[in-house]
Amino acid sequence: MSKSVISSDKAPAAIGTYSQAIKAGNTVYMSGQIPLDPATMELVEGFEAQTVQVFENLKAVAEAAGGSFKDIVKLNIFLTDLSHFAKVNEVMGRYFEQPYPARAAIGVAALPRGAQVEMDAILVLE
Repeated sequence: MSKSVISSDKAPAAIGTYSQAIKAGNTVYMSGQIPLDPATMELVEGFEAQTVQVFENLKAVAEAAGGSFKDIVKLNIFLTDLSHFAKVNEVMGRYFEQPYPARAAIGVAALPRGAQVEMDAILVLE
């Protein structure tokens, strides 16, 4: 199986030894995105704004792979405060329609750069 690197300048550049996404066959494994503004590489302020920025970053990488949020089959959400989960659901409703992807929400002690939310995803392209 061939694999290829997916990248988008509309999402933050990788800040470590990883790719924004890897396509293997018709499956795209997207690395975790934190709420960095791709233009400034600075963290956006406020939980809702951070959540929106993460979805926008994921959207840019999905589009670079030739897909969209409709192609996401699995979404992992990492939160430093699980009390924000209702807000994540509200914001997610702006980006996804049924059938929704499988999903996990995980409480973590800390995220890179002091982010409050991080998400990664798996897409399957038709």
